[in-house]
Amino acid sequence: MISVKDLTKSFGSFRAVDHVGFEAREGELMALLGPSGSGKSTILRLIAGLEQPDGGDISLAGERVNDVPTRKRGIGFVFQNYALFKHMTVGDNIAFGLTVRGEKKEAIGKRVEELLGLINMREYVSHYPHQLSGGQRQRVALARALAPSPRLLLLDEPFGSLDAKVRYNLGAWLKAFHAEVKVTSLFVTHDQKEAMEIADRIVLINRGKVEQIGPPREIYDRPATKFVASFIGRVNVIDAYVKDASLSWGERSLALDDDKLQDYREGEAVLLVRPEDVELERGDEPGCLPALITEIRYLGDHFEVILDVGGVELKGVVSNERMARMKWAAGDKAGVRLSKYNWFPAREGLDAVKERLKNLGYIE
Repeated sequence: MISVKDLTKSFGSFRAVDHVGFEAREGELMALLGPSGSGKSTILRLIAGLEQPDGGDISLAGERVNDVPTRKRGIGFVFQNYALFKHMTVGDNIAFGLTVRGEKKEAIGKRVEELLGLINMREYVSHYPHQLSGGQRQRVALARALAPSPRLLLLDEPFGSLDAKVRYNLGAWLKAFHAEVKVTSLFVTHDQKEAMEIADRIVLINRGKVEQIGPPREIYDRPATKFVASFIGRVNVIDAYVKDASLSWGERSLALDDDKLQDYREGEAVLLVRPEDVELERGDEPGCLPALITEIRYLGDHFEVILDVGGVELKGVVSNERMARMKWAAGDKAGVRLSKYNWFPAREGLDAVKERLKNLGYIE
């Protein structure tokens, strides 16, 4: 198990890690997710001992390791650029850590053979890195990191240099591989889709701070902050206003009944709705918000429908089967239900909230 408590790290006047805390359970595959520059890789380097924290504690299996040298922490590290030794074969690369440690030749050979089987690369034992594909090189790098049987595995953007198809296939392979080896693992990524598909739990980092920790579905369905809702998945961002227990925008309004109203009775707010939670019905369906279909885009496995809802643009998703049945077209009137949504008080003002989201690249 890895435990991080109140971890801080600054570079000059820049606070890269700001009182970060989380725990990864034994055998868990946890993602550190966030935009570029959010502090994810710095946290990984602090855990590995490649950087020294300014404050806080790092514990492995209950042992505080802040002052323990990197080589004695029992950590395996996989980098984005593989870092394989070009002059060594696949087998020698995997054996490297065990050889340096002075293990017996027979034990090294047995461990290399075991790991080659796990990564499905026995026939490549005598190949050199330049003879392998990017995905194969990364699998070898993973096997090399696992060879000394580390108590913690750290992966820093492990698929960052690979193309989308290889990333997807290697990500699925990593999840299955991890289920077999069961070593506690932390991997850094800025790709929210990758984190959602691979991780048991996600630590979402923004500007050096933890925004939310939880399983992928919990973070997707119940985002704790505006940032989380905007960063995870696609989302409609709507300027709104709270008054008399309702949320209004343009000519439309929604009745509200939740905890946020207890301390925010009136003022500007941000309404966040995911496209898949925008449900389209016939224009005369009771209980629906009146809308106008302004554009329909075919995206292969579904349609994206652009709607005007009370003077505000809203994007929805419609399955191919439902589109064929309903036969909607641009210019049609429709009814909209929001099956799920989140709203957040904009105490600092809508313009400030939108500017921050734009700077982070989550809305145009």
